[in-house]
Amino acid sequence: MMLTLPGVYRAQEDTSLLIDAMRSGSYARNRSVLDVGAGAGALSIAAAHAGASTVTAIDLSVRSVLATWLNSRLHGVGASVRWGDLFQPVAGRRFDLIVTNPPYVPAHSGLLPRHRMARCWDAGPDGRLLLDRICDGAPAVLAEDGVLLLVQSELSGEDATLTRLAAANLLATVTGRIRIPFGPVLRAREPLLRARGMLRPDQLDEELLVIEARRHG
Repeated sequence: MMLTLPGVYRAQEDTSLLIDAMRSGSYARNRSVLDVGAGAGALSIAAAHAGASTVTAIDLSVRSVLATWLNSRLHGVGASVRWGDLFQPVAGRRFDLIVTNPPYVPAHSGLLPRHRMARCWDAGPDGRLLLDRICDGAPAVLAEDGVLLLVQSELSGEDATLTRLAAANLLATVTGRIRIPFGPVLRAREPLLRARGMLRPDQLDEELLVIEARRHG
């Protein structure tokens, strides 16, 4: 059971896909884990139950910080929960594993909402406002043999993420994929995405993918 406060992202197929990837690869066992954009804390709890040595969770939403703290305690997980913007609260620290399910849905504008539910998914016109920042910032908080696992939609650019991670000197590969029907948000934005040429003429579903990145060598 997970408590979710109003305005906090509820774990969905993308969260489950990332958790499955983390478990199947035994990425978290005996590792220090950083959950960026923790939402209600599902990834943090899953990492702890998968054997993480420590778990640190970050979110910019005060309600999400509270939800993650409450849920981690309800599930017997002693996660350290921090408020702040992406990697800023842990500047100067290094982690063995970073997991993140950031907002990645293409939006009407480049202004990120601060106090609406849409803050859980809006990510600028191309869906990359948070993804690009994560790709650029991850190396500064990754341990030498650390791994980044992120989940995103095909609509926000698989190749763009792989290219961005390569530019950050990280070797990236896609380790998991699923196709799911459009949910309420994408159904509402279907006309906008079609007008921008971001959907195939008959497309009514999207592919979610997990990308793994690690340092070269």
